[in-house]
Amino acid sequence: MQWNTSVDFAPLVLFIGGRGKYKIVRTLRDAAEVLMIEWPLDDGEEYVAAVKACADAITGQAGMDELRDLLLSAAREAGIVVLSVIADGGKTAPHMAA
Repeated sequence: MQWNTSVDFAPLVLFIGGRGKYKIVRTLRDAAEVLMIEWPLDDGEEYVAAVKACADAITGQAGMDELRDLLLSAAREAGIVVLSVIADGGKTAPHMAA
């Protein structure tokens, strides 16, 4: 798995921190950085599962869909609002994970 490619990963916008602060997750590298550096909590079952899925994706033992789903669950657990952009005939759909 390449760190800087966005193949098979629909972008997520995570609103972390104060007003107007957000992080865009498009790649495996983005996911790893947001989980390790930007995440407001370093515990919780969903967070730990997302970190494990990220490590597994790095080593090729997990797919990006699994990582994305667990990242959304961890965001919900942490009270992080997420905007999920999914290519679907030119439409976008917000996913509020709070």
